[in-house]
Amino acid sequence: MSNNARKSIKKGVAFSLVVTSVVLVLMMIFGVIMLLNQGNVVKISPEMFYKVMTIHGTGMIGIASLGGSAIMWYFLSKYIQLNHKVFFVNLALSLIGVVLILTAIFGFNFSDGWTFLYPLPSFSAKFKGMTGALLFLFGLLILGVGYLVMYFYLAARLIKEYGGLGKSLGWDYIFRGKQGYGPPAAVVATTMVIIANSVGILAGATALMESIINIINPDFTFDPMLAKHLTYAFGHIFANCTIYMAVIAVYEILQEYTGRPWKSNKAFLIAWNFSTLFTLMIYTHHLLMDFAVPRWMLIIGQVFSYANGLPVMVVTAYGALMIIFRSSVKWDFASSMMFLAMFGWVAGAVPAIIDATIVVNHVMHNTKWVPGHFHTYMGMGVIAMIFGFMYYFNKTEGSQKQTGFDKLAISTYFIFFTGLVGSFLYAGKISAPRRWAVHLPEWTGSDQVGALCGIFIIAAALIFTTRFIMGLRNVGKKTPDNTLSSPLKSVS
Repeated sequence: MSNNARKSIKKGVAFSLVVTSVVLVLMMIFGVIMLLNQGNVVKISPEMFYKVMTIHGTGMIGIASLGGSAIMWYFLSKYIQLNHKVFFVNLALSLIGVVLILTAIFGFNFSDGWTFLYPLPSFSAKFKGMTGALLFLFGLLILGVGYLVMYFYLAARLIKEYGGLGKSLGWDYIFRGKQGYGPPAAVVATTMVIIANSVGILAGATALMESIINIINPDFTFDPMLAKHLTYAFGHIFANCTIYMAVIAVYEILQEYTGRPWKSNKAFLIAWNFSTLFTLMIYTHHLLMDFAVPRWMLIIGQVFSYANGLPVMVVTAYGALMIIFRSSVKWDFASSMMFLAMFGWVAGAVPAIIDATIVVNHVMHNTKWVPGHFHTYMGMGVIAMIFGFMYYFNKTEGSQKQTGFDKLAISTYFIFFTGLVGSFLYAGKISAPRRWAVHLPEWTGSDQVGALCGIFIIAAALIFTTRFIMGLRNVGKKTPDNTLSSPLKSVS
């Protein structure tokens, strides 16, 4: 890879991480505002609450995906040559989508939540005007197009490099008895994300187009249940793929810090293949309360929800423990965040699996139990991986060094994030509803605890973000041999 290509990759990744970290802090602030309102500490109008809720849910997943894609692109470029222009196309379309979504919410009062369930956007258009609903839907659509461009390009590169997506998922080793180890972990994970998220985004784009057409011409109507399936297939797959992009950092960073390669053995490859399939199947656990959904789909949603998280999570968590065991690992900000993020990911799966049980789901799914499990694996898992990668990037590409302030920020982040998700799970236990702007006095205690924890989390995130942006001044001052130095496969 040429020096100019390396520089372009670093610039794109650095800019994406700056945007990611700044928006993450902003989304956290929105989250605390909602908790303060529910806890009767501050009062905002219900209309403003639902606008904040809409941007918090949409923005947090969207920006986590942007950070995850930066991780994926950075490490994948070690193994195959990539055209940096494609990454910038995705980045540009993502930013355009974000601007349209922000304009829809705060400029035209769109507040339907991230789910945009058909035909609700058309109702919103009737009450608050067509512009806000269309801006929001087109914003999401443009954002999705950006990711599809990136995924289709990466698919083409992997097909050319390995001979097919099946081979980059290790099928030669699983089914044809090929000996040795499969493609690098980053390649396997990227292949899974390409397959799963492309399907999810296409499903979401279909639902978005249905709503857009219905708003423009109400005479065109669609099956609301089909639209709901498409919407939740998109939301479930897209959110899960943020994990699978970010976890590439765990594989790459821990193997570098321990001096031990993370080998793609047969168990690892089988786990990722199972996860590719299961991730596409289990979105129906979001529809367990819908009586019109066929029973067989609900059974699949429940049974395979138990199985979905286990293959990749187990091989990754076990692999992380084994690669660190007696390795004299170099513990710093990056390695600590990666290891702790594994705990967050695994811990978040426990309440998620509980909620995927039908008898529990009927009682708990519309309570704060769901934000509890979601914030555990997202905040203590995915976001922790992104923050850890930010430090790794500045250290590897520049000269950033860890300080005592960083250690304090890590401790603050995880201790108070544990408190935040604990407050959510407790609120679910006492049946505090999610998505309600006003809470009864019996529920406000957990809201106040969550808001207090959120303030400390924001403080830690501000330290991470400030340190990262300041450290960018030294990025690029190392010689090319020290950056992205792993050998590339030959490209014809």
